[in-house]
Amino acid sequence: MSSLRSADLKLVQLPADGFDGDVPEFPLPRMLRYRWEFEDKRKFQVVDDDATGMVRDRELALWDQVWRTPQAAAWYTQPWRWTIVAEYCRLKTVVEMEPDAKAALVAQLHRYRDQLGLTPAGLKENGWAIVAAAEAPRLAPVKEMPKRRSRDRFRADGGS
Repeated sequence: MSSLRSADLKLVQLPADGFDGDVPEFPLPRMLRYRWEFEDKRKFQVVDDDATGMVRDRELALWDQVWRTPQAAAWYTQPWRWTIVAEYCRLKTVVEMEPDAKAALVAQLHRYRDQLGLTPAGLKENGWAIVAAAEAPRLAPVKEMPKRRSRDRFRADGGS
């Protein structure tokens, strides 16, 4: 596989200060949460309106949050991704709210982050680059750290 430089591909530049456009409507229906109730030694489930409302509120808060990321500038031009973004918000909500969330759900959450460009690997896979705003100050190069003798590296006082 050739590098992006050798293939002369250009990365889509995303604004470092995030997307400032209109946030689309959350495309998924309300996810109902249930609780168990007992009556005459009979166990049954009923819709838990409070839990359902809490989940929906968190999904919508995450939805608004991710739509302010730089990646949202690319998603906005690709409406087919909006449902995937919503699924990410839903899964993240479930993982956050379920104290015993399965490892498979956590792993799927990471796959969504990659697919949506929310990780460095995902940015690269999508061909995106986050670029600083023109008015942002340039970062100074990191100065080389002074070399230390190996016997001094574990001393709390820095070896002086």
